[in-house]
Amino acid sequence: VQLVESGGGLVSPGGSLRLSCAASGFTFHYYVMKWYRQAPGKEREWVAGVTRDGGVRDYAESVKGRFTISRDNRRRTVYLQMNNLKVEDTAVYYCKAEAIGSDTVYWGQGTQVTVSS
Repeated sequence: VQLVESGGGLVSPGGSLRLSCAASGFTFHYYVMKWYRQAPGKEREWVAGVTRDGGVRDYAESVKGRFTISRDNRRRTVYLQMNNLKVEDTAVYYCKAEAIGSDTVYWGQGTQVTVSS
């Protein structure tokens, strides 16, 4: 099982990044997919989630209106489009797969996003 995030980097405030999380080794479309982030010295926090068919999306208040989560079940990939980035969005971003009706979860290794002028 693997979840591999990519797309992080250094961006100026107001800029955009698109994160990707490519899945392998499990039945991707059976899993709810979520993005989390962890800033230095802080707890890991939930950012966004999308249902198995992509039909329902939800966001933390801090990113609502700026971030968009999506998934492509044929490509086994979940995305996080991040616009109007702020310094406080700086964190390591992780994707997570959650099975419905069981305790099975998978985490990626994370990708660093740094927002700085």
